Amino acid sequence: MDGALVLESPVDWGRENTLWRSVRTGMETLEQASSERMKSSGLMAVDLECIRGDRVLFSGLNLDVKPGIILQIEGRNGCGKTSLLRLLCGIMMPSEGEILWNGESITRERADYYSVASYLGHHNGIKGELTALENLHFAQALSTPKTDCDLYNILERLSMAGFEDIPCRHLSAGQNRRVALARLLATDATVWILDEPFTALDRKGIMEVEKVFEEHVMAGGIIILTTHHPLKMDSQHYRSLNLEMAP
Repeated sequence: MDGALVLESPVDWGRENTLWRSVRTGMETLEQASSERMKSSGLMAVDLECIRGDRVLFSGLNLDVKPGIILQIEGRNGCGKTSLLRLLCGIMMPSEGEILWNGESITRERADYYSVASYLGHHNGIKGELTALENLHFAQALSTPKTDCDLYNILERLSMAGFEDIPCRHLSAGQNRRVALARLLATDATVWILDEPFTALDRKGIMEVEKVFEEHVMAGGIIILTTHHPLKMDSQHYRSLNLEMAP
């Protein structure tokens, strides 16, 4: 009848209820996924396996390194410490498993991860023909520079005051290592992956670098490193993993 109020049939109401249940379920799923990503903040390794040649260095390895933590990888020579670091920074690919940054695979979000990660290996990765200061500028050009940082102060902090304008090929091994480590302070990277960072440093240099590490993790950064040097770190921020005892 014209002008009459038409009420939906029970079937129509049922369809509407089903629709709203689907929407509500979808929203709950999104909220749950968001919550899980928040819980997964930091760097994670899930069921990692590394094979070099015909040797299985490690298998089923799991890591969960939260912001504010320094993780020391331990073990005898040849057990896979350097290989693990290279996996965590994306230089190598695992035989099995995956690595996650803030809940996302670093292979799928490579650009985002590389923008926050810095790797220092056995080699310093600096240019011998460039000065210490020029090497820091070069590092900033390749990464996200730290805002409002004074490169002269960074070098001074690592006992390189007066050597800023000397080509690195004329510096000692310990001084070159200081320049390599100074690059960490010149960029905005929050994840530092370091292979024997104290190599060639004297006692004073080691103490200076330990102080830098402590400040970085207290500010919410992450450090994963190998070293035969006993670290003097607050137990609240320090963790260790012996690869020979890993499953």
